Formats: sequence, structure tokens, C-alpha cells
Amino acid sequence: MRSMGKSGAVLAVLAAGLVMSAALGTRQSFGLFIGPFSFDHGLPVTLVAFAIALHNLTWGLAQPVAGAMADRFGPAPVVAAGAILFAIGLTLAALAPEGPMLVLGMGVLVGLGISGTSFGVVMTAVGKAVPPERRSLAMGLASAGGSLGQVVLVPFARAMQTGWSLSAALLALALVILAVAPLGLLLGGRTGTGVAAQPPVPLRSVLTAAGTHAGYQLLTLGFFACGFQLAFIATHLPGYLALCQMPTGLAATALALIGLFNMGGSWLCGWLGGRFRQQHVLGWLYLLRTVAIAVFALLPKTDVSVTLFAAAMGLMWLGTVPLTSGLIARMFGVRHLGTLFGLAFLSHQAGSFLGAWVGGLAFDLTGSYDLVWAATAATGVAAAALHFAIRDGADAHPLPATA
Repeated sequence: MRSMGKSGAVLAVLAAGLVMSAALGTRQSFGLFIGPFSFDHGLPVTLVAFAIALHNLTWGLAQPVAGAMADRFGPAPVVAAGAILFAIGLTLAALAPEGPMLVLGMGVLVGLGISGTSFGVVMTAVGKAVPPERRSLAMGLASAGGSLGQVVLVPFARAMQTGWSLSAALLALALVILAVAPLGLLLGGRTGTGVAAQPPVPLRSVLTAAGTHAGYQLLTLGFFACGFQLAFIATHLPGYLALCQMPTGLAATALALIGLFNMGGSWLCGWLGGRFRQQHVLGWLYLLRTVAIAVFALLPKTDVSVTLFAAAMGLMWLGTVPLTSGLIARMFGVRHLGTLFGLAFLSHQAGSFLGAWVGGLAFDLTGSYDLVWAATAATGVAAAALHFAIRDGADAHPLPATA
């Protein structure tokens, strides 16, 4: 196996961090727009939540395709196409914020765009750029760098929205997305830098191997909980804090803190994944998330409790991604890592869709988020059990070279 040189690998990690910073930082700001869309444009909270939820589901459905395209043609054209679609979706939501256009822009086009500018393309390119012994740490570093966008862009979106307008904030974010599109050129070539010596495997064989691998199935099912938890919190934490009569700027501060602490948490998870069984690290991560969620939901809400919750969740926010990617690479190798991660990520995004949409639906029906907080904690317990059930010997199953 031939890996990218040290300087090339460093550039790949930096480029990956910047691309994901723009994509994920923009996405994490969407919860700030629910109130303005509802109050300024008269749209029901359920509809806005559905549009945000739909981008998660669209992202999940498109991710296996985007990953397969990156496996075949390299990440650069996929990142460029994704950035363009992402920017068009934000522009449409900014200029035509009516129900159908909002769903098309923020729900469909943004979902398609982020599938080409996030984990399944960008993170897997990093996985192919480095040797196996440094893969988990490199993915953790890229994921940590990707959190910079949440730290910077969430307050930026809040400032643009407050000082100018909702539309100005969305258009500014669209320009940020377009600015990072050329960085896909630094992520690797057509065949993937670390996999040139590996022969391609027919897609049917890839799908068959994934569908018959018990460890991969458990990993995929557990990934659902991650999507459910993070999408609910990112989308509805601002509305929940407003319901608790907390200061209006606290939500943006909390989301930015999640991104800040995720920088250290993602690096730590990547480091731990290089030294311990990744499925065990994932199991403990889900359990600790569940404790943090349950304690926050039960305790009185104060500035201190919100800050501590944001910091705790940030430490465990996206650490699942380098761990899950690394475990899939150990199971099957990296030649089709984009495709296989994309398939697992579909489960994550099904959870994201439900977390974002059900949160809005529950609020409209009951005037409370209590039931969804309970469901968020329960999914974490289930995910931990699934990951602890992955056998230690389940991660040595390279794909066959032929169908």
C-alpha cells in the first residue's frame, strides 16, 4: 500500500478540516433560524423543522453515492459539486423563504451538497492518505479541525442575522461554502492516495460484504443514535432554552461551545481509537453522552448548567466519526471506505431526520420537548449496548478482489 508523503498528508488533514469547518459550521447554525423563519415569515415550526430534518435524510441517502463517486474519481470533483449545490440551496432559502422553496433549498439541495463536503468524502480521503497506524489519529485531527467552523460560523450567523437579516446570514454562509470548494484538490487523486495498489471490487461484492458482516450491521444500527441525539440538540436547543426563558444569546454561545470542545474531543477520540478497540471507545462514548443528556434534562436550567452541558456534549460530539470510519477501515480496508462509510452514515442520517423533525412535531403537539429528551437518552443506552456487542475478531474482513 502506498501512502501520501508526510507533507501531503498534513495538507490533506488541513484541507479536510477547512472544508468540514465550512460545511458543518453552516449546518450547525440552522437551529438559530427556526425562530426567524417562523416569526418573520409566518412558517410553522413543524415545517421549518421538517426542512432541516429533510436535509439530514437527503444527506444520508446521497452519501453512499457521493462516497462511491469519490472512491472512483477522487474527492476534488465531488467536493466542488457539493459546495455548489450547498450554496444554491442556501441562496434559495434566503431569497424565497416560502414553504416549498424552503424545503427544496434547505431540505434537498443542502442535503445533496453536504454529502459531498463532509465525512463520507472528506474524512475518508484522509483515511486513505495516511498509513493504518496513524489513520485514527489523523481522522480525529481532521474532525477536530472541522469543529472550527462551528466555533466561528455560529456566532457569525447570529451576528449577521441580528445586524442585517436572515437572508443576509444565509447568503454570507453560501459564500463561505463556495470559498472552500477548491480545497478538494488537496485531498488526493483519482484512485485515492493510499490505495493505488488495491484492486477495485465490484459494488455488488461491497454491498454483499456489508450486508453479511455482523459487526458492520451492529455499528450501522448504533450510528442511528448518534444522528438522533445530535440533530435534536443542534436543531432544538435554541428553542428549548427560549422555552426555559434563558437569555436569547445563550443558544448561540452553547452551540459555539459545543464546537470548541469538540476540537479536543475529536482529537481525543481519534487518539483513543488508535490504542483501544474502537467499538469499546464508542460504547463508552454513548454511555457518557446519555448521562450528560439525562442530567441536563432533569436539572434546573441556568447559565452554568447550559455551559457545562455544551462543554460535555462538545467533548463527545463528533468523536464517533473517526472511530466509526476507523473501525470500518479495519473491517474492510480503505479501497471502498467512502462507499461503506456512506452506507453506515445513512442510518446516522435517518436518526438525524427523526431527531430534528420529531422534536418540532412533539413541541407543536405538546408544547414541550420532554418526551424527546427521554428518547434521546434511551437511544444512547441502546447504541452503547450495540457497540459493546461487536466482537473483537469482527474487524479483519478485507473485501475480495473479485466478485
